[in-house]
Amino acid sequence: MVEIGKADPTLFTRKVDKDIFVCQIYVDDIIFGSTNQTWCEDFSRIMTKRFEMSMMGELTFFVGFQIKQLKDGTFISQTKYTKDMLKKFNNEDAKPIKTPMSTQGHLNLNEDGKGHGSKGISLHDWISSLPLCI
Repeated sequence: MVEIGKADPTLFTRKVDKDIFVCQIYVDDIIFGSTNQTWCEDFSRIMTKRFEMSMMGELTFFVGFQIKQLKDGTFISQTKYTKDMLKKFNNEDAKPIKTPMSTQGHLNLNEDGKGHGSKGISLHDWISSLPLCI
């Protein structure tokens, strides 16, 4: 029996004994994996028969995240996404700090509607790029 995630209805899991199958759907992307190789092969075969889709191989990017799978674990980062956002907003020369902005105070707009320190980029554009940042 497949269970639908309680917090995320696009996450599907199946557990049988010590094996687990996980499938995450996001818009037109699907990632899946299992401790049981046969389950992965069966799922892949069923999905490619029923839907027009391509198997891209090992997961390396998903929804702005970089995925690195190694023997000692799976590692997730947003290095590429962060660099792309810095480039998009002409801030490639920004210096990294532990806390990217003050934890006290509030943001103000200049009279022309541009955010302070944003090199002419509107505050709205900055904020609309943040949902994927963790």
